[in-house]
This record gives sequence, C-alpha cells and structure tokens, in this order.
Amino acid sequence: QVQLVESGGGLVQAGGSLRLSCAASTNILRIASMGWYRQAPGKQRELVATITRGSSTNYADSVKGRFTISTDNAKNTVYLQMNSLKTEDTAVYYCNALMWAMDYWGQGTQVSVSS
Repeated sequence: QVQLVESGGGLVQAGGSLRLSCAASTNILRIASMGWYRQAPGKQRELVATITRGSSTNYADSVKGRFTISTDNAKNTVYLQMNSLKTEDTAVYYCNALMWAMDYWGQGTQVSVSS
C-alpha cells in the first residue's frame, strides 16, 4: 500500500511557473515508476510525465521542454516543475505510483492558468 499526497497547485498567469510535489508513504526506491497525470474538465485523464526507478523520464509531447519531473529519494518525493504555463495546462494534476503491478493515485491538486 502506498499513500501519495500532492501539493503545490494553484492559480498562475500564462507564462508563469509552478512546482508540484508528491510525497510518498514508502521508500520511493521500492516504486518502479512514478508520474504525473492530469485531467481537464470534460476530458480523459492523460499522462504528463513519468520517471522510473532508474531515472528514465518520459513526457507528453505537449509539455516537452516546459515541464521537468524529478525525485528526491531522501524525501520520498517526486516533483513536477512546470514552466511557461499555458491556459491549456489547466487541469487537476494527479500523482501516480506503479509498484508490484499496482497503480496508486493521489487525491489530485488543481492547477489553473489564466490568460
């Protein structure tokens, strides 16, 4: 069982930056992959970025060059640094952990980008 707690969402103007944090209840070196997903109103949840235990990263095309996923193993935390935010980045952002073939999700944090 893994509990994930997100923080760092909020309201920001287009072009601004936010950093999301996701604290895990277990040693994240035990987790095969962690990531961020988002869901905008009326849309399906979509992948934003993932990072594996071996530090391999993967990004959605829409965020490449603007978002960076990283981890702090000492704090059991995964981060999503979001720069050059666009109005279309507005969504609820969810933290995900894949461990022993099971998916775990956080409660989500709202990111709103105004024009």
